[in-house]
This record gives sequence, structure tokens and C-alpha cells, in this order.
Amino acid sequence: MIGHDTSWTVRTAEWVLPGHPDKLADAIADAIVQSAWEKDPRSLAAIEVALFRNGVLVTGRIAGEKTARINVPAIIRRVFQSAGYAKWTWEALGELRVTTDLVRGNFALGESEVRPMADDQSIVTGYACSSPGTRQLPIEHALARHLARALHAFSKANPSECGPDGKVIVFLQESPDARSWRLDSLSVSLHHRIEWGAVEAYRATRVAMLAALESFALDVPGFNFDDDFKLHVNGAGAFEVGGPMGDNGLSGKKLVVDFYGPRVPIGGGAMSGKDFWKVDRAGPLIARELAVKAVELHGCREAVVTLGISPGESEFRCLRIEAESHRPLDLRQLATGVDLRLASRSNWLAGRDLVEVARWGHW
Repeated sequence: MIGHDTSWTVRTAEWVLPGHPDKLADAIADAIVQSAWEKDPRSLAAIEVALFRNGVLVTGRIAGEKTARINVPAIIRRVFQSAGYAKWTWEALGELRVTTDLVRGNFALGESEVRPMADDQSIVTGYACSSPGTRQLPIEHALARHLARALHAFSKANPSECGPDGKVIVFLQESPDARSWRLDSLSVSLHHRIEWGAVEAYRATRVAMLAALESFALDVPGFNFDDDFKLHVNGAGAFEVGGPMGDNGLSGKKLVVDFYGPRVPIGGGAMSGKDFWKVDRAGPLIARELAVKAVELHGCREAVVTLGISPGESEFRCLRIEAESHRPLDLRQLATGVDLRLASRSNWLAGRDLVEVARWGHW
């Protein structure tokens, strides 16, 4: 039974696949943001996306040079295809019905010049840890993403049986010194053909997850699992109706997945759908840089950074930086050399595919 050793802490995290309706919505919103940035690096984008069945609703605002030429329906179709719905799997999605309610066109007079100033308020959190092999993320969060990537690769390799939708949730036990972890249980939900039998699905999925767990254990000292760990595959029953045919999707709903998992407070709002002059997008990137610097400079096990900004300000305020056990670190020392200005992340997109960032995270 999980938590049988009360001296160990239970850690949990989840991830969802690119075909999940909420992640489809995030990726569509960010594909529009990227298209706007490519046409005008100072462009403004504030996009919301909702999905249900074969209907897609896009609302918000896009402003900047040439951004009126963005072909939103074409972008949406590309995102669906790259998520694994190239042939709509075996489901009769049909032609997508795209509805837009967007304010589009060039900036209003003087609007471009005030882009470096916050048009909203925000409180944001940054996190980093020193655990090797986790990309300085909480281990449970890193593991959930690693397994989701493996599950996505497995579904793409078996398109006749598996669909693009799915999710994983992991439960770990963490030692008192936070240097050892053991897997207690793993739940996998995977979109599939109804003809794919439960026994066959379980066996094939278990093989894929075992390989992913073994590779994770090689990279992360202290992580271990037994062959008899509890694995649940489609615990709620058959999952033959997936994606937006099975559930509605909305951008900005997977905030805990997008940040650091449930153990770290997230602070502000969603990142997807917003350009990199927006406080909810620039702020988390700045806070993450500060947290990484704190861990590397002080050798602490983990660091949590809190930033804040008010409308009209052009620079984030560093409110506090804490190591483990809420030990405060010197703000002035750590903020030196890190650009806290809102405008400092305006070109973060260069060389990146924002659709893949929306699916697999900024960190």
C-alpha cells in the first residue's frame, strides 16, 4: 500500500499526450503565437482556443505587421496532423469546423512602443533542483514527462491500434533525505481501437513503460523500481473514443503540467496563447533562470523564486528566493546578471518550435 513507510514522502505528477484535447488547444494557440512572431517580432498575441468534436473556436487578439495574413484554419489542421490525427486515426472526425472571433490588424497608434511595459499584473514562480538527470525538475514531474514521451512514441509506432490521446500519472515514494525514490504505481490511459484486447494492450504497454523506466533509472541516481510495481492500463475501461471526440478541450487548463507539477506553487496564469512580451510568459522564464542560478551558485538541493509585476511596470520585482526548508537566499546577489525586464524574453522563440514547447514544456 502506498505510503506504508511513514518516513517516506509520496510524490505524484501527471502528463498528457499531444492528442489530448487540452494539449491540442494549447498547441493551436501557440502555433498562432509563433506565426505572429515570425511575421513581426514585436507582435501582440493573446489567444484562447476551445475544442469539441470537430469544432474549433479561436478567440482573442493578434496585432502587428502582416499578422492579418495568418491562415488560422491551416495552422489548426497542421497541429491536428502533427499530434497524430493525420488520418483522424479511425474516428470519423470529418472536416474541421473552424470558427474565429479575433481582433486582427496593425497596432493602434503608439501601441507598439509600449510593448516593454506590462499590460497586466502577475505573480510568477520559478523552480530548480540539483537532482541529476531530471533537467532540474522535481523527479516525479520529470518521470511523468519521460514516460509520456515514451507512450507517445509507442502510440505513433502502432497507429493501427493506438490513437494520439492519452495520459500518465505516477506515484513515487521519496526518502527522508530526498536522495532516493522508488516507484509505487503507474497509471496509463491510452486511446485505442476497441478491437485491441485488454490483455494485449496491457502487455504491449508494460513493455514500453519498462523500457522507459530503465532508461530513466540510468539517468537519475537514486531512482529505482521493482518489476512487480503496480501498473494500471486504461483503468476506467475501454478508451476507444479520444481527443475532442471524447471530451472538450480548452487552452490554459493544464497549468500544473506546464509548470513544475503539484509540489511547486505556480503563481500566475497560463503561458500558451500569449506572446513573449506578456507577463505570464516572460515572468516564468525569468524566474526559472533565477532558480537555476540559485541552485548552481549555492549548491542547494532546490530553489523557489517568486516574482511580481504591476500594470505599467517594465521590470519584474524579485520578491524572494528560498532554498530547501524555506531558507532565504540573497536577492541582490542572485538577481545580478539576470535581466528582469519584461522585454528580455521577446526573442526567446528564436530557433524553437513553440508547438513542441506547448506539448512537452518550457524547461
